[in-house]
Amino acid sequence: MSQMDGLISTALMMALPKNCLDDTFKSFLVRRKHQGRLRRLTLQDPGVVDFSSNGYLSLSTNLDIKAAYISHLQSSSDEFALGSCGSRLLDGNTLLAEKLESDIAAFHCAPAGLLFNSGFEANTGLFSCAPQPGDYVVYDELIHASVHDGMKLSRARTIPFAHNCVHGVHTQVAPGSRPLETVLDDLLQGKSGQEVRSGQRNVFVAVESVYSMDGDAAPLKKIVECVERRLPRANGYIIVDEAHSTGWMGDRGRGLVCQLGLERRVWARVHTFGKAMGCAGAIVLCTPTTRSYMINYARSLIYTTAMGYPMLTAIQTVYGYLISGQAARLHANLLSRMQETHSLLLSICEKHHPPPQLFTISTSPPESPIIPLFSGQSRSLARYCQQKGYMVRPIVAPTVPKGTDRVRLCLHAANTVAEVRGLCTAIEEWLERQLARDSSSSSNGLQIPSSAADLRVPSLAEISKL
Repeated sequence: MSQMDGLISTALMMALPKNCLDDTFKSFLVRRKHQGRLRRLTLQDPGVVDFSSNGYLSLSTNLDIKAAYISHLQSSSDEFALGSCGSRLLDGNTLLAEKLESDIAAFHCAPAGLLFNSGFEANTGLFSCAPQPGDYVVYDELIHASVHDGMKLSRARTIPFAHNCVHGVHTQVAPGSRPLETVLDDLLQGKSGQEVRSGQRNVFVAVESVYSMDGDAAPLKKIVECVERRLPRANGYIIVDEAHSTGWMGDRGRGLVCQLGLERRVWARVHTFGKAMGCAGAIVLCTPTTRSYMINYARSLIYTTAMGYPMLTAIQTVYGYLISGQAARLHANLLSRMQETHSLLLSICEKHHPPPQLFTISTSPPESPIIPLFSGQSRSLARYCQQKGYMVRPIVAPTVPKGTDRVRLCLHAANTVAEVRGLCTAIEEWLERQLARDSSSSSNGLQIPSSAADLRVPSLAEISKL
């Protein structure tokens, strides 16, 4: 913004009448700032090393994909248009969109698919219209916010179950949070009223393949077996959000459902393209009848402008790259970075033996490119790494349960061994400074800051699932 633009903007603001609602909003923002929860938009420095974004395969900057994408655009000048200028039901549908849906569904071994502009719109559209009055939606307590919004718009009764807990007893509860001890098996058994047992009412079970904050994979095979056993009338419908597995997990990035061979036993899948795929948009994989139903009832599809040719072509280009097998080298690089990083972090912990409230990681090998670094001083750790040129983000309550603050480390296929070692060196330097400071404070009779003392250390049972 130029100086003149700034002066004009200031003058316009001064000319506006007093806005009481703005005063209310300001009070909310001030309160959130005092709580340390104020969100801001930021711009990433050009030279920073990315250990934060969800682009696990580094496809958004892949030179081969960019060249193929530009070639596709240049070779189809007759079809090229910047936007669709209408919803799919009016003027926004194209042959490319329908072919893309068919090709993607075939790649993921599904009978049909329906494109949405984002994963958020896919989940809100599906969950708002699929469950009928009297049905249940049973969901993992850590399910994505978009599923929660979809459930709020639905006419179903919603019930959470303890994260990734299918059988047994779950009693581990974070301080300050509501108790949630119900495991999936007990919930399905206890909530199966006569209408559910007879098959008159449906139960939708919502889970994610990989959870974005802990990087742990769902015990999907156990979930499927549990639903089939407790709901033998085949009125249990499992929906898997594959957002964080699409592109890198399973054969050529087909996702967790395909990796486990559960395509026929999972009712619907949501694959998104804004993470490992490096572009944008999403698809719901389902039966042809469900696809037609959503075209008629999913409001997030009906009342929005469809994706234009450039975005459809980007999705087509990236899927072509996966299908051809060209991403195999990137996949191998990603797995190697995951192992190397975890090994280096374990070495740091073994060398310094930090108190868990200061720094801890799971000792189990990572199940995904997401590695949480638990710390009661996560903001300090993230800030130090950023100053050293490594972009990582602190994740604190309420995004994660109170007492489980962490730095969310995301690895990418394009990260080099040198970058990984540099990041781990920065983490170790920060840790050594904190340990020295805590040692000095202890010798002077000072207490550990409350932000670290209040940290809830994940139990062994929880860590084993990460």
